[in-house]
Amino acid sequence: MRFPVAYRELRAPVATRGGVTPDRIPLPRPRDGAVGRAVTAALACVTVLVVVALWVSAGGVAALGADGTGLVAAARLTGLVASDLLLLQVLAMARVPWVERAWGQDRLARIHRLLGFTSCWLMTAHVALVVAGYAVSTGTGALAQVVDLVVRYPGMLLAAAGTALLVLVAALSVRAARRRVRYENWHLLHLYAYLGVGLALPHQLWNGAHFVTSPAATAYWWTLWGCAAAALLTFRVGRPLWLSRRHRLTVGEVRHEASDVYSVYLSGRRLDRLAARPGQFLTWRLRTGRGWSRAHPFSLSEAPRADRLRFTFRAAGDDGARLAGATPGTGVLIEGPFGTLTEGRRRGERVLLMAAGIGITPMRALLEGMRYADRELTLIYRARSADELVLRDEIDGIAAERGAQVIYLPGPPPAGRVSWLTAELAERYADHEALTHLVPELAGRDVFLCGPPPWMAAARAALRAAGVPARQVHDERFGW
Repeated sequence: MRFPVAYRELRAPVATRGGVTPDRIPLPRPRDGAVGRAVTAALACVTVLVVVALWVSAGGVAALGADGTGLVAAARLTGLVASDLLLLQVLAMARVPWVERAWGQDRLARIHRLLGFTSCWLMTAHVALVVAGYAVSTGTGALAQVVDLVVRYPGMLLAAAGTALLVLVAALSVRAARRRVRYENWHLLHLYAYLGVGLALPHQLWNGAHFVTSPAATAYWWTLWGCAAAALLTFRVGRPLWLSRRHRLTVGEVRHEASDVYSVYLSGRRLDRLAARPGQFLTWRLRTGRGWSRAHPFSLSEAPRADRLRFTFRAAGDDGARLAGATPGTGVLIEGPFGTLTEGRRRGERVLLMAAGIGITPMRALLEGMRYADRELTLIYRARSADELVLRDEIDGIAAERGAQVIYLPGPPPAGRVSWLTAELAERYADHEALTHLVPELAGRDVFLCGPPPWMAAARAALRAAGVPARQVHDERFGW
């Protein structure tokens, strides 16, 4: 099978460094975080088991079969598990460094979402069971019982407000709703979940039978609440402020790259101590004007330096115009670095980088910062047109200097189906056949992916069909 000449000529020249093959470059030791994931997952399961055990020890099982108290006992169990999952949800996104390194923020975001919806459903069941249980016991109607609970019981009004906030956040997190809300507004409203969790605490303190009657339960809940609050304050508030103060980041330059794509260069001091690695991203906030509190996660688009960091972004939406118009000297608050799409995942010597659109940014940083010898690394870069091949001059320069191969594939995608190829190539070749032709010894390579989710899904399917083991395919899948 031969590709059209136009695509073969788009390969970047491979430098030979005078025809001398360099000594084998030692590879980093793979750090896939398996132990950290196993430990944290086990601890999370233990917390749920502890909650159930405390409920059982307080007579929860016996109460389920008793007349008039079964509904209330079930309500207590659902409420306790919901509270536990809410706190685990907070901890999942508390930016605890060793947890982030083990899981990666994309996985943690999916876990956070799953815990959030599960706890919301359990909290809804808790409210319904409490109302039903008390209504049966007192012989009153459901609406009258709701009013009585909120008015007469201490902390219940706050708990009702907290529950309403949590349900609102859950409703806005449904995909259909998220598509109608700008990311910045959704992110701001999402923060009300923390307020909802906080408003539930007085209710648990004053009315939680298992909390106030059992010293073990009291100690457990205080410990879990304390850990969640400490992690949140330390890593979501304290650490970003400390990092920003230590490194004193400011906007050095904003450069227009192509069409609606811009690069922001950040100046700072001792940035090597930030320990950012190619492939990672940071969350940035410009300390000026409206929207300074809104966070923007962007990947580093070049290997980090001791005095400079750069991120490249598309200015469409998400405050893009405001970022593109940032003036030199503007202060920047940062969180991070985050992400596991780094050389630490690498298992072998040969590497394939695959990027589409603005997904080239972490791949460009990896191209520059990875350790590899001549002809050991290939980059495939997809774009809708040649004009959208962002950072092409830089990529060609790095490839020529370091002996990498770059294959540019500009062109519109095929109509009617998802493919990682251009429409022209997709008409002639199957996705996996194109890969095996373009990249020699494909099955033995580590593959790093970044691009729009449908494109990455098509690329992963093609890699599987081409015989690349799943453990050698590395990506981070984000979505809000």
